[in-house]
Amino acid sequence: MENLGLLAPLVVLIPSIGAIINIFWGARLGEKWVGSIATIASALTFGVVVLLYVFMNYNYYQGVNVNPPVFESWINIPSAGLNIPWQQRVDSLSVTMMLIITGIGTLIHVYSIGYMHGDERYHRYFAFLNMFLAFMLVLVTANNYLVMFVGWEGVGLCSFLLIGFWFDRSGVAWRNSLAARKAFIMNRIGDFGVIMSMVLMFAVFGTLTYYEAGEVANPTYNEHLVEEIQHEAEAAEADLATGISEVTVGEVANAGEHTAAEPAPAEGQHAAPAEGEHETGPALPATSNDSIVYEDLGVFSRAQILSEQGGDVVVGPFTMPITTALTLITLFLLLGATGKSAQIPLFTWLPDAMAGPTPASALIHAATMVTAGVYIMVRSNVLFELTPTTMAVVALVGSATALVGGFIAMGQWDIKRVLAYSTVSQLGFMVAAVGVGAFGAAIFHLVTHAFFKALLFLASGSVIHGVEHGHHHVHEHGHDDEHDDHEEAFDPQDMRNMGGLRRRMPVTYFVYLIGTLALMGIFPLAGFWSKDEILADAWTAGLQDNNVIGYIVFGLLLVSAGFTAFYMWRQIVLVFHGKPRTEAAGHAPESAKMMLVPMLVLAFFSFFGGFMNTPRGVLGLEKIFGPHELTEWLESSVMRVHAGEFYLWIAILSLVVAIGMAIMANRIYARVPVFNRKRDPLEMMEATQQMWTMANARLYWDNFYDRIFVNPFRRTSAWLATELDDRFLHDWVHNKVLWNGFNAIAHFLSRDVDQKVVDGAVNGAGRVTRWGANTLRRSQSGYIRVYAITLLFGVVVVVLVLLLPLLQRG
Repeated sequence: MENLGLLAPLVVLIPSIGAIINIFWGARLGEKWVGSIATIASALTFGVVVLLYVFMNYNYYQGVNVNPPVFESWINIPSAGLNIPWQQRVDSLSVTMMLIITGIGTLIHVYSIGYMHGDERYHRYFAFLNMFLAFMLVLVTANNYLVMFVGWEGVGLCSFLLIGFWFDRSGVAWRNSLAARKAFIMNRIGDFGVIMSMVLMFAVFGTLTYYEAGEVANPTYNEHLVEEIQHEAEAAEADLATGISEVTVGEVANAGEHTAAEPAPAEGQHAAPAEGEHETGPALPATSNDSIVYEDLGVFSRAQILSEQGGDVVVGPFTMPITTALTLITLFLLLGATGKSAQIPLFTWLPDAMAGPTPASALIHAATMVTAGVYIMVRSNVLFELTPTTMAVVALVGSATALVGGFIAMGQWDIKRVLAYSTVSQLGFMVAAVGVGAFGAAIFHLVTHAFFKALLFLASGSVIHGVEHGHHHVHEHGHDDEHDDHEEAFDPQDMRNMGGLRRRMPVTYFVYLIGTLALMGIFPLAGFWSKDEILADAWTAGLQDNNVIGYIVFGLLLVSAGFTAFYMWRQIVLVFHGKPRTEAAGHAPESAKMMLVPMLVLAFFSFFGGFMNTPRGVLGLEKIFGPHELTEWLESSVMRVHAGEFYLWIAILSLVVAIGMAIMANRIYARVPVFNRKRDPLEMMEATQQMWTMANARLYWDNFYDRIFVNPFRRTSAWLATELDDRFLHDWVHNKVLWNGFNAIAHFLSRDVDQKVVDGAVNGAGRVTRWGANTLRRSQSGYIRVYAITLLFGVVVVVLVLLLPLLQRG
C-alpha cells in the first residue's frame, strides 16, 4: 500500500502512449480502434488516480514527492548550483484535480466516440484529447513551477489545436482559425506573467520547488491529526486492556512527509516498531519544519520565513522589501491566471473558443484547462495570503468578471456562447473566492462546476447534433422549400432555430435541466452548496475581518447569481419549451446511447456532488455525508484552507434571487406564442432595449480591443507588408537598387571591362602573334640552296665570334 505513490508517473505516461499510437497509426486503425485506444488510456489513467486516492487515505493524507526514474535530474547545472528535477507531487489537492481531469475526461472520450463519428480527422481529434490529458496531468502533478509551466504551455497548445480543429470547414474556416489564434495569443500574455513570477521567485527564494522531501505542507493540520491519531490509539489500548477489542498500532515516529522514490526512513520507510507493537501503517507525520534548514525548504516555507523576518531582498540590480517582491510575484501569477482562466481583461478568447468540437469545449474550456489559473493560485495560497494588496485585486477581478460574464450571457443567441460566458462568470466566482481567502470554497466550486458545466456543454452538443440531423432530414425529404435559398445561413447553434425540443429529445432535456438547476444554485443540487459557500465566505471576510472588499464581492456575486438564473432559464425556454421554430427542430432526433450515458453520469454528480462538502447545521445532512469532507481533505496540502460558515439567510436570499430571475425569464420568453426570430423580447421592450443591446454586443469589449489593439496591428502589418516590404524593400531596394544596380554593374563589366579591356588585350596579343608569324613566314622560302647559304652564313658568324678574342690578343 505504501508503494502506490510510485504509480504517479503512469498518469502522464498512459495518455501519452494513447496519443502517440493514434497520431502515428490512427489513420490506418479505423474509428473503432482509435476511440477504444483513447478511451481505454483515459480510463486506465483514472484507475491509477483512484489508487493514488487510496494511497492518500492510507498515508494520513500526507503528500509525497515522486521522482520518475528517467527524469531525476531534469535541469542540472552543477557549476551554477542549479538542479531542477522532474518531480511529481501527490497530495490531496493534486489528487482532487487528477480525479476531475481523468474522470470527466473519460466520460467525454466516451461521448466523443458518438459525437465525432464520421469526421475525416477522427484519429487526430482523439490523439489531441489524450495529449491534452497528459499535459494537464503534468500541470497538476508538478512539484515545482517550471515543470508546471511545461504542462501549462502544453494545454495551451492542445487548446489551440482543438479550437481550430475544423480550420477548413466550409463557411466558417476563417472564424475557426481566428478563434484559435486569438486564444493562443491572449494566453501568451498570461504566460508572460507566469514566466516573470518564476524569474522573481527564483531570484528571491533560490528555488521553484513547492515542497522538498520531508517538508510539512500544513504543520497546524498535522498537529491536530497526530493528536487525533494518538487519542484513537489510547482509546484502542484502553479497549484492549478491558478485553473489548484488539488493535495494533503503528509506530509513532516524527518522520514527516516522504519522497516515494527515495529510501531514507524520513522519506518513506517506516521506523522499526516498538516492542509489543506491529507495523500496520505509515509512521505518524511530522508536525513542524523546525528541524529543516532554510536551504532544504520549498518556496512556500522560504516565503513565510522571509516574510516573518522582514527586510529587503536583492533582485538583480534592484533592492526591494520582501513584501514588494511577494506582491509582484503574486500579481504576475494573477496575470497568468487571467489568461488561462479567462478573467478580465483577458477573457474574450474563451467565447470564441467554442469554434472547436463541443466535447473538447466541455473538457478543456469548461471543466479542466480554464481552471488551471484557479488551481495555481490555490496551490500558491501561502504567497497570496502574505500579500493583502494582491488578494484585494484578485477579489475585485474575479467578482467583476463574474458580473460581466453573466450580463453578456443574457444577450447571446448561440447556445454554446451562452455557456461560454457562463463559464467566464463561474470562473470569476472561483477567483473571487481566492481573493477573499476562501481557497477551499474555490476548489469546491471548481469541482462542482466541472460536473454541471461539462454536462451542459455535452447536452448542448447533443442539441446541436440533433438539430443538424433534423436539418439534413428536412433536406433529404424535400420539406425545406422556404430554406432553399438560405441553406448556408442555417446555424444549428442558434437558439432561434430551436424550440420544442423537450418532446423530441426528452433525455437531453432532462439532463440539461439538471445542469441548469445546478448552475442556478437550486437546493439541493451541487451548485447550491458551492456557490453559497463562496457567498458566505465573502460575507464573513467583510463581517469578521472588517474587509470592505468582502462586502463588495458579496454584492457583485449575488447580482451575478441572478444573471445566471435569468440567462439559463432563458436558454431552457428558447431551446426546449414552446413549439419548434424551424423544420430542423421539429425533426431533431434524440442522441445515441453512447452520448447519453456520459451525460446521465454527469447529471448524477451534478445533483449529488455538493454533498461532498456539506456544511454543519443544514437539516442534519452532515450526519449522513460528514461535515466539510472536501475541506478537511484539502487541509493537508492547502495551508490557508478553512471550512466556511453556513448562513441560512444567505442561502434563502440566493435561492429567492435565482428563482425570482428564472420566473422573470419564463414570463418574458414563454409568453410570446410565436417567437420573433429577428429580435429578442428584451430588445423589443423600450425599458430593456439598451441593456440587451449592450449584452448582445458583449459590452463592446471586443470592439474596444479591435480598435485599440487589433486594427492598429492590422494597419501596421498592412503598412509593413505594402509600404515597407512591397514598395520599399521589393520595388525600390530589390528592384531599383539591387536589381538595376546589379544589371548596371554587370553591363559595365560585360561591355567595358570584358569586351574592351579583356577582349582587347587578348585580341591584341593575337594580332601581335599573327604579325610576328606573318613576318617570320617570309623567311621561309622552301628552297634548299637558301637554307644551305643561311647555314653557311651562320657558321661563318660563329667562327668569327670565336676567333675575334684571339685576333685582338695577337
